[in-house]
Amino acid sequence: MADDKNLSDDLEDMIGDVKEGAKKAADKAGHFAEDAKEKASDFAKDAKEVLSDGKNVAIISHLWLIGWIIALVMNNGDKKSEYGSFYIRQMLGLGICSLLLGFIPVVGWLIFLIFAVLWLMSFIGSFSGEKKLTPILGEYFQDWFKSL
Repeated sequence: MADDKNLSDDLEDMIGDVKEGAKKAADKAGHFAEDAKEKASDFAKDAKEVLSDGKNVAIISHLWLIGWIIALVMNNGDKKSEYGSFYIRQMLGLGICSLLLGFIPVVGWLIFLIFAVLWLMSFIGSFSGEKKLTPILGEYFQDWFKSL
């Protein structure tokens, strides 16, 4: 009978230890969850700030056709920025002109080289944060594609 009582006391001690351990684990999990929630909130805030920046849209619009499409989608709706729209219009104009004029035999190579230089100038301008018009045709691009 004394052995049963000692065994019962040992079992109750073990159960108490398990409950205490479970409580500590739950507290740690709660702190971990709070930290994770805070870090996720900070990340979401940073992501919104990055995506709302028109400079990113401007840079992405220079990455050929797929980049231009992605920039157009990013710049759509309530997040539309004038800076991003400016470079989307510039790149659409450069792309159409280089595509149409690039098929002219022999002269197409020279035209391609000129448009490559204009693209590079526009790309550098998008990094600088300034709206730099493409020489000669930039104002026309802004006028022709003002709905973008």
